[in-house]
Amino acid sequence: MRFAKSEELFEQSSRRIPGGVNSPVRAYRAVHRHPVFIDRAAGAYIYDVDGNAYVDYVCSWGPCILGHAHPAVVAAVQEACERGLTYGAPTAAELALAELIYECMPSMEVSRLVSSGTEAVMSAIRVARGYTGRDKIVKFRGCYHGHSDGLLVRAGSGALTQSVPDSKGVPADYTKHTLIAEYNHPETVKELFENNPGEIAAVVVEPVAANMGVVLPEPGFLEFLRDITKTCGALLIFDEVITGFRLGAGGAQELFGVKPDLTTLGKIIGGGMPVGAYGGRKEIMDIVAPVGPVYQAGTLSGNPVATAAGIATIRILRDEPEIYGQLAAYSAEIADCVRENLGASVCVNQIGSLLCVFFTGERVTDYESATASDTDAYANYFNYMLEHGIYLAPSQYEAMFVSSAHTKEELAKTCAAIKSFSKR
Repeated sequence: MRFAKSEELFEQSSRRIPGGVNSPVRAYRAVHRHPVFIDRAAGAYIYDVDGNAYVDYVCSWGPCILGHAHPAVVAAVQEACERGLTYGAPTAAELALAELIYECMPSMEVSRLVSSGTEAVMSAIRVARGYTGRDKIVKFRGCYHGHSDGLLVRAGSGALTQSVPDSKGVPADYTKHTLIAEYNHPETVKELFENNPGEIAAVVVEPVAANMGVVLPEPGFLEFLRDITKTCGALLIFDEVITGFRLGAGGAQELFGVKPDLTTLGKIIGGGMPVGAYGGRKEIMDIVAPVGPVYQAGTLSGNPVATAAGIATIRILRDEPEIYGQLAAYSAEIADCVRENLGASVCVNQIGSLLCVFFTGERVTDYESATASDTDAYANYFNYMLEHGIYLAPSQYEAMFVSSAHTKEELAKTCAAIKSFSKR
């Protein structure tokens, strides 16, 4: 494959855009190459500016669950655009989307639309603090909840109760109320509640951790979080920005049978357009302005184009539940192909349409085991697959996403590339 135009565009972009990209993972630094610049996408394929075609397993980081440019979604967007791109005023479409979300996720009795997953989680945490009258929150190492200041936090060296910002420009005071626990380790959560009695407003968690690869909750872990938050008067927030409408129309909360107090959703509810939402029980959401004292606003919240795309997408997912069985079966087929051909050198985690190939021979269940992966080995794998027409995430710690546009033909191409990689 040739990448001359992508390389030229990256050089030019680097003069006007930090690092040449508008989101860090797009820079491809973790896989030791310049990024591929995309020209268009359709169905299961994405096409770069050099004319190369790839079977796409990034799916815009998840929301393109129906594939790219699904006819029903495109038609809904075109119709909405003809009526105007934004109003900054209420529309019936906002209500329709909120009703669809509630129908699929009954825990979201009342929801507020925003413009991104980052904004949704930031707002949900503000609501949790306002509702409980407490300041501290618990998050898990390796779980990503957007780039708001209070959540760009890792565990400090030593005590779990100390946190330091993960980014320059974030004052330590912004993160002093963020406590760090270990995903799939209930004892670390219990210790934080014991050491901070009556001070924790909420526990925020990705029910399936999908920002350190794909790490599934161990049996009983989510149930434990539900129990301890209820017992201690804190709220449980499920960050379903990735898992919402991916693991089923009811998200991870339906799949695992655990009902959170608040849920956050991302761009999948906009069919790939910029949108997010947070919501939960009415008594909690009633403290949000203009009804209550917790302020949150957004000029583009409920944008009519995004809501139109979201309504079209969710209606298809709701009305055709067999899609999820197909997605899971195809994802499992890819996972099995990797295991059969790469053997003990990898661990493959898969649930529904999410999977991740970790280049480690050990079982991956938490942050420590995930970060034991050989990132150089992943980079070699990524580059080989890219040059053989398979588009994967340019980072060991991201998920693969399968869409309903993938067919047996795309799976055969993918497995052929995996087999040839194993025989190099």
